Amino acid sequence: MSETHETAFGFLQGGGEMGALIRAFKWEATTLGPIRDWPQSLRTALGILLNSRYPMFVFWGPELIKIYNDAYRPITGDKHPWALGRPGPTVWPEIWGDIQPLVERALGGDPTWSDDLLLFMQRRGFLEEVYFTFSYSPIPDESGGVGGMFCACTETTSQVLGERRLRALSDLAARPADARTVADACALSADVLDRYRSDVPFALLYLMDDDGLTARLAATAGVRPEHAAASPVVHAGDQSPWWPLFRVASSREAEEFQGLAQLFQEVPPGPWPEAPSRAMLLPIVDRGVDRSIGLLVLGISSRRPFDNDYREWFELVAQQVGVSIANARASEDERRRAEALAELDRAKTAFFSNVSHEFRTPLTLMLGPVEEALAAPARALDGHQLDVVHRNAQRLLKLVNTLLDFSRIEEGRERATFEPLDLAALTSELAGVFRSTIERVGLRLVVRSGPLSEPVYVDADMWEKIVLNLLSNAFKFTFEGEIEVSLQHAGDWIELRVRDTGIGVDPTEVPRLFERFYRIEGTRSRTYEGSGIGLALVRELVKLHGGQIDVESVVGEGTTFTIRLKRGHHHLPPSQIGTTPARTFTGTHATAFVEEAAGWLPKPPDAESVSDAVRDGNLANRGRILVADDNADMRDYVTRLLSERWAVEAVPDGIAALARMREQSFDLVLADVMMPGLDGFELLKAVRADPVSASTPFIMLSARAGEEARIVGLQAGADEYL
Repeated sequence: MSETHETAFGFLQGGGEMGALIRAFKWEATTLGPIRDWPQSLRTALGILLNSRYPMFVFWGPELIKIYNDAYRPITGDKHPWALGRPGPTVWPEIWGDIQPLVERALGGDPTWSDDLLLFMQRRGFLEEVYFTFSYSPIPDESGGVGGMFCACTETTSQVLGERRLRALSDLAARPADARTVADACALSADVLDRYRSDVPFALLYLMDDDGLTARLAATAGVRPEHAAASPVVHAGDQSPWWPLFRVASSREAEEFQGLAQLFQEVPPGPWPEAPSRAMLLPIVDRGVDRSIGLLVLGISSRRPFDNDYREWFELVAQQVGVSIANARASEDERRRAEALAELDRAKTAFFSNVSHEFRTPLTLMLGPVEEALAAPARALDGHQLDVVHRNAQRLLKLVNTLLDFSRIEEGRERATFEPLDLAALTSELAGVFRSTIERVGLRLVVRSGPLSEPVYVDADMWEKIVLNLLSNAFKFTFEGEIEVSLQHAGDWIELRVRDTGIGVDPTEVPRLFERFYRIEGTRSRTYEGSGIGLALVRELVKLHGGQIDVESVVGEGTTFTIRLKRGHHHLPPSQIGTTPARTFTGTHATAFVEEAAGWLPKPPDAESVSDAVRDGNLANRGRILVADDNADMRDYVTRLLSERWAVEAVPDGIAALARMREQSFDLVLADVMMPGLDGFELLKAVRADPVSASTPFIMLSARAGEEARIVGLQAGADEYL
């Protein structure tokens, strides 16, 4: 009996746990019958199987009874040891449709091979996405036919998923690499995740505002933007029923959420029939700024266990998305810096072009009379010429002083001395010097500067420049109504307002009013002259006082500049506080401002720049010349130079020139390039477009020097550029 037992069970010796289970199994209850009756072919196959460390199993007999070894046991999952001795279709009904053709082929005598075959196995209580590489080999029996099938297999799920997830990380790094904006980086990252729905059924990408109090939905994958899970904006104070965005952003620790079906009536479905029941909320941290800049909600596949590998991959995804966003933000910042530098470069180019105009015009008006005086026998300037030279010298000095002020501020060398002054009296006197000029054009000047209860600590010289620049600016752009200057207490502040009823400023231009060198093109004004840094200088001088400046403007209604200075002196540098008693008004800068503004005023009809030939009607055999220039001194100068040989008529701007040409024909037009309302180029275009005046010779007269300016003028259609 002992020999019979050893002979019958010898091929089952060893084999670990499965060897013991096979030996103890009641095979009599199966179609295989008792072990002693098993054919040698089955015994041989099982002897190989049980003594191998490679996962193997056998299907035997008409029912394809399954027998497997220790190495195969983990593959069965929760079905072990129940699967032993049961028919293959009973053990794996969920995959039988996929493997049955391969089994039947092997049982027909034709071995098969499958590499990384995707199967969905029910072995842990849910359908699981798995991959296998295996071969099916027929086992001949003693009858000469095929008694069963032998399978050697390897589960390659880890390798397949690892490669797929590594590919996803690579795509997440490569695809948004060229993103020019943060929005692009988010959209491209979501697009990549949408192509890996097996691992990320759905994704929500939120970006945090800089203050960390608001999260905004930036991109989605696998879920509609209008879905309940995808709140477009979440504020820190909101009680969101879905994702605790701010808690995770603050802790920088990922959190897992289960029971999505209880949260949403419709869960974002993912690629499988079973919608995901869990999701992971991960912070997106920018190491450069050491804070959470966003959050990523990632759905967890319903057909994969959420193990450590899966979790760690999610963390790598969040890190890579963060890198892409940080890179895009750096690209945006760099582009903004480049654009700012380019804009500054353009502004400086325009500034130097304008400044050259501002220098050359007064220099011309100074040198012209001086050269004429030197050529005359008396070698002296008469009263009118002396006034012109003095006025333009003052204008030149004012420009140089403004540039030097700005230069010192830029270099940090401008040092203020703050003294306790009667600011109401000083401001009233400053406004008063403009009264005559303002009222000459029919405007009202309203000054509301009652006594203040205390002296105000200011640098008197700087305060003069602040008030005079604002008044000059208001006068330049106001043609009817009034200019109001008011000074009053406003809580802990002293508040200066300069309000006008002028042309106003478009809302899109208001933020740029205090930019250096910035000028609003095409705006109606009394003159086109100016350096474009007056308001920028005002802002810098206010900042030196520790104050604030704001502007409000409505097109067609006017503009209000508001300056606020703190009361007392504790906010000022102690070393810069003086104790000098309140000084009297000296008008150091006022003369230059007022004389410049006076130069913008139109002359009365009987004093306009018209040559004697035109005034007397003596036009016989004399060509008619029309001069357009917004600078009164320049109009007079050019008229005087030309009137000895030609009949000359001068007008203050392009609009007046065009109107005059429609009333009277001229033999030549001399026009300044930079004029308010209608500049020289626009006038030239209008002249050339009118068949009556199209052939009239047109010469550009400008203080803008250089061959480039000349080429631009000639290309525009001018006959000459001087």
